[in-house]
Amino acid sequence: MTSITDAVAILRTRAQISAANQARLLTEFRLPTSYRPTTLARSASTSSLARGASAASFAPVLRQVLLQQGMAANRSEQSQTGPVPSAFGDLIAEATRRYNLPSGLLPSVIKAESGFNPRAVSPAGAKGLMQLMDGTARTLGVRDSFDPAQNIDGGARFLRQLLDRYGGDVRRALAAYNAGPGAVDRYGGIPPYPETQTYVSRILGYMTRT
Repeated sequence: MTSITDAVAILRTRAQISAANQARLLTEFRLPTSYRPTTLARSASTSSLARGASAASFAPVLRQVLLQQGMAANRSEQSQTGPVPSAFGDLIAEATRRYNLPSGLLPSVIKAESGFNPRAVSPAGAKGLMQLMDGTARTLGVRDSFDPAQNIDGGARFLRQLLDRYGGDVRRALAAYNAGPGAVDRYGGIPPYPETQTYVSRILGYMTRT
């Protein structure tokens, strides 16, 4: 899952954003194709708070600029609460049945992870609808993470494994999907990471509306 801080890091480390990175940012934030991240970078760089700040402390500046331009950072969440795209509906339903997943869990995770973009790639290298890292994909038998059928099946299988590991506890399974099972085991529950806590709450919210 790509956070605002991830995008900030991209913006701050490149004076000129390449076409590929620009396209990736547009996809990650679900912004209109007419929007140009270089404009955001120039606008944010004029802020005294931004100058010399770390990526984490720079995040509020990015959020402020997005808000000023009428493109709040939660735009992706708003766009993700719509219906499941018909192209993936059957695949999601089939994987939900195959792995006996709770109703609404699989599409809600996909909403949070990629916004139903099968070509999504995070700065960390997570790929596809369910944002599988290459190592995880290999262990799940996924050869092509950009193939929706393989990606959904692999992600669903991973969710099933996590649910079994945590006794059917959806909250802990989601936290492990985001932060890793090691973090959940270490803290005995949802880790005290703001991103993970927000991630779990967001998906549970999606599930109530699915």
